[in-house]
Amino acid sequence: MTTKQTHSSSFRDPSGYIFTDQGRIKRVINPIYFKQYQALKDSGFFKTLFKSGLLIAHEELSASEEEIIIAPESIPFITYPYEWSFNQYKEAALLTLKLQKFCLEKGFSLKDASAFNVTFHNGKAIFIDTLSFDFYEENTPWRAYKQFVTHFFGPLLLAHFHGSEVLKLISNFIDGIPVKTVASMLPFKTKINPFLYSNIHLLAKFESKHNEDYKGEAKVTALSKKGQLNIIESLYNYIKKLELKEQSEWGDYYSKTNYSDDAFNLKADLINGWVNQLNAKTAIDVGGNDGTFVRRITANLDQALVCDIDNNAVDYNYKQIKQNKESFITPFVLDILNPSAAVGFNNTERFSFLKRIKDFAPDATLALAVIHHMSLSGNITFDMSAAFFASFSKHLIIEFPKRGDSWVERLLNSKGEFKDHFNFYNSSQFEDAYTKYFDLVEQHDIKNTERTLYLFKVKSGLN
Repeated sequence: MTTKQTHSSSFRDPSGYIFTDQGRIKRVINPIYFKQYQALKDSGFFKTLFKSGLLIAHEELSASEEEIIIAPESIPFITYPYEWSFNQYKEAALLTLKLQKFCLEKGFSLKDASAFNVTFHNGKAIFIDTLSFDFYEENTPWRAYKQFVTHFFGPLLLAHFHGSEVLKLISNFIDGIPVKTVASMLPFKTKINPFLYSNIHLLAKFESKHNEDYKGEAKVTALSKKGQLNIIESLYNYIKKLELKEQSEWGDYYSKTNYSDDAFNLKADLINGWVNQLNAKTAIDVGGNDGTFVRRITANLDQALVCDIDNNAVDYNYKQIKQNKESFITPFVLDILNPSAAVGFNNTERFSFLKRIKDFAPDATLALAVIHHMSLSGNITFDMSAAFFASFSKHLIIEFPKRGDSWVERLLNSKGEFKDHFNFYNSSQFEDAYTKYFDLVEQHDIKNTERTLYLFKVKSGLN
């Protein structure tokens, strides 16, 4: 048997591993998991989940005594839990509980409940770890219960009480936010809530008592299937009702924009015309708020990524995607001044945003109304931002608000005595910096605004 190069994020499960073959993701299933795989396959378990869109579909390529090789459906861009909005995180949690309920009904059980087993594809959450299913053992508690609490229930509770920023903690705790940490951050009133006391505070006490080897099973020595289903239903109902209690500056951005309707439509028409002109099939809108301008594009995009720093904007975009069944749009939360880093063992277990977006290789990058925030709020020079966009963009559609723009004036006035430091912020210096990395294809002033829209093509050999 030829040794295959294991994917850097696939080393935790002895049941098998992922590898890449000529750009295609494939999965090896080891003999230790043959019995489970065959039962899942023969019972129609896999087929049912594929059809419902809850589990990523795969095809079996080969089978021998040493290994089975399957090829999952390709997902163009993987988002991680720390890049999800609150309601995306909720959907991922509810999906995991749905799967466990379905497993129990069919004689199986999820052996792990990591948030990293879920991503977003075709407009909804989908489970991507084919080897997470095992046989159900009668009267045993859910093996992955504690993991579900640390990966899903705990983070969602913290976000409910403290805001969506808390969800980013999972990037530092990729094995789950410790129950003791969750318990210590929750308000005192949660201790007198029987459900939260049982599933968080009491669990934290058991964890301390049974030290770091405690996996969540010691709470009960036996648990019937009905009892486990009751716990899953209770968690599902509680999580489904959780809401976020926060407002944001950008959640209703387009209700406060300084565009007239005519200017807004002109901007949308220019973007649409250029994307069609490029015959783009893939795009990313960086700082895309709620995806408004991507929705105005008439080109037949196969995949459009829309990221924004604001949870509420991403949540609203996500809601629209669900309502409109816009399976080609993938929304996620991203701070362009601090994009997701590579984390995990050897810093290769979860890839950085830059690594993933370079692999995605968008035909068109949109950066609308972000350059003034990068330059004036983040102190990012034009040369730095141009190099950043050139590292992954084939074509760049970027909007430049001039010094007379009301948002720019507001940012400059906030600088006080340091305002003169930002004298570089002007169209001339912007164009000088960007034409080092891009060829200027076209530019248009947006009438009745202080903004210009540029279409750039990256210089040959830069990405």
